[in-house]
Order: sequence, then C-alpha cells, then structure tokens
Amino acid sequence: MTRPNDLPAFMATLKDPQPPAGWPPGLRVLWHQGKGDWEAAHEIAQDMPGPTGSWLHAYLHRVEGDRWNAGYWYDRAGRPFPKSTLGQEFEELVGFMLHV
Repeated sequence: MTRPNDLPAFMATLKDPQPPAGWPPGLRVLWHQGKGDWEAAHEIAQDMPGPTGSWLHAYLHRVEGDRWNAGYWYDRAGRPFPKSTLGQEFEELVGFMLHV
C-alpha cells in the first residue's frame, strides 16, 4: 500500500491488523499509537535518530504522562513543550510524517 495523502486516509488504515508494508518508521510509530499500542510505538521511536525521532519519542512520553521525559525529548527535537492537546499534536505529527 502506498502512503496515505491525508489524515482521514491515514486514520482509515487503523482498521487493519498491521501497518501497511513499506511505511517509514515515523508513520508506523503513529499507526501503532493510533491503535493504542504505546509499547510498539515506543519501540520503533526510540531507535529513530535525529529531531524527527526525538519529536515522536517526546510525544509518546507526553501520552504516557511523563512530562519530564517528554520535555527532555522535545529539547532534543528542538521543539518547545506543546500547548496543544494530545489529539492535536497527533494530527500535527501525522500531517508532518505524511510529507517527509
């Protein structure tokens, strides 16, 4: 399956039992988190280098409720701690990952 081109198309894939083959790690992180599987999402994110991986890692620790750890990873990503809701940040991340 090709990469979806927008949030509704991404969300439609959450009905599937596995993320589509060939998706990049960032989309797989969000797919697993979208399914409520924090552990699988975190396992992928913690191995992603650079600011994008750090942003995903930060978001996951924010979801977990670990503000200190999330803050550490937002700093590594070069991003401020978000004022948006978790849902808004999830949508922002999906939009970003669809276009990188």
